[in-house]
Amino acid sequence: MAPGESVIHNVPQIQDVSTMIELLRTLGVGVEFDVNTLKLSVGDQIGEEAPHELVRKMRASIQVMGPLLGRLGRVRVSLPGGCAIGERPIDFHLKGLSQLGTAIREEHGYIYAEASQLQGADIQLDYPSVGATENLMMAAALADGVTQIRNAAREPEIIEIQNFLNQMGARIRGAGTDVIRIDGVEGLRPAEHTVIPDRIEVGTYLIAAAMTGGHVTLQPTIPQHVASLIAKLKETGVEVLVGEDKIMVHSNGEYQAMNFQSLPYPGFPTDLLPQIMAMMTLAVGTSVIRETVYTNRYKHVSELRRMGANIIIADRTAVVQGVTHLTGADVVVPDLRAGAALVLAALAAEGSTIIEDGGHLGRGYDNFVGKLQGVGADIILLHATGQAVL
Repeated sequence: MAPGESVIHNVPQIQDVSTMIELLRTLGVGVEFDVNTLKLSVGDQIGEEAPHELVRKMRASIQVMGPLLGRLGRVRVSLPGGCAIGERPIDFHLKGLSQLGTAIREEHGYIYAEASQLQGADIQLDYPSVGATENLMMAAALADGVTQIRNAAREPEIIEIQNFLNQMGARIRGAGTDVIRIDGVEGLRPAEHTVIPDRIEVGTYLIAAAMTGGHVTLQPTIPQHVASLIAKLKETGVEVLVGEDKIMVHSNGEYQAMNFQSLPYPGFPTDLLPQIMAMMTLAVGTSVIRETVYTNRYKHVSELRRMGANIIIADRTAVVQGVTHLTGADVVVPDLRAGAALVLAALAAEGSTIIEDGGHLGRGYDNFVGKLQGVGADIILLHATGQAVL
């Protein structure tokens, strides 16, 4: 969106970032990735197509639609892939872009979108989709006139997008509320930005410490971003202490069952539901868990059962009866967050577990095995087979 060199710090070394780098390079963007710093060199001419071989790996690739429409007025994007956790239609993206004046058609597995000049509009999202909110913010930043996005997603990542775009010269306010206003500008300039800590990574390690009887400090963090999880951990009886930029968990490995459901932010995040379900398999009592975001979030349940978990599924509700112990087994990772849940269960189980990952965990966790080893986990990554042994 901004010709010149932009610099982004605190970028994780994960597969999804690698995939996005590949995609940017196909568009003609120069990319340098050194440790956790990303330098992006954007020329006056950029490409307009996001090819199938990249988009099928990661559905977030659809996020190039808004920027390319704003910059070029046209884009060709393959229909997206990603984790198989249920229906995640891109209708919200396409409907909003149409309201901004985009002509859209689908042919041969690709989306073709074109607009001579995007026009500001009043957009009412049917659901507070994070991806759609981000895509529309980026497109509207270079539109002619004022855009308001109502029922916008409120996640911290939306605030990040606003802050970065405003550093680039955009005029956006309201991120973090359900109404975002964007006053379109003619062009953007490069910027330098440091990415916030990943709240799902933070939450995964908090749950790992809680269910294994750990005493762990996570820093740096933004505690308010995981406030819903902290409240639930405290409800189970686990001690959680919060500092300005750190969170401390003190657990003896004994905790109570509790009920919860996933909701859009600031509710309990769906991306932590599998991990805390793993924790509830060892809780005292019965937990009732409801998934409200994705239709197929429970693909890991059969693998937890192989380890001795007592879980009954009815539609989007899971009833988890805590057991006294789990036992190690050979399990297969069906998707990213399910994989994290299986690792956590294996850490708390008796005996050894072999986890056949297939590349899922590397999509969303930077040095997952190394960080767990650093706090005492007995885990080995077998690179040759793509398996982890705990």
